[in-house]
Amino acid sequence: MEFEGTVYKILPVTKGTSARGEWQRQDVVFEMNEGSFTRKICVTFFNKPDDVARLKEGAAYTVSVNIESREYNGRWYTDVRAWRIQPKQQEPAAAAPMPDMPPIVEEPSYASTPSQEVDDLPF
Repeated sequence: MEFEGTVYKILPVTKGTSARGEWQRQDVVFEMNEGSFTRKICVTFFNKPDDVARLKEGAAYTVSVNIESREYNGRWYTDVRAWRIQPKQQEPAAAAPMPDMPPIVEEPSYASTPSQEVDDLPF
């Protein structure tokens, strides 16, 4: 699944050790605008500290996630894990005015002698 959102808040890193080794997770809350509604989604970045380090609060991104639910002791828990994040492509500024062209300045002449007529050339 993929969505576009703005980084609302970057939460602190959680670290631990399991049978497979050390792990690190960090949650990032994104804000999505759907018409007049604003929704927040908390996305987990698992062992991706470089991806989180590039994020900036207030910046827009396209986030690809996997959503999975699991049961534990009769309760259900849902994970939203990011597997790719890209900065949102900015729309070209169609309404931006074109800058004024610089004035055309006549090029200085670099010839030291007046140019010869074509008929006067020796070949």
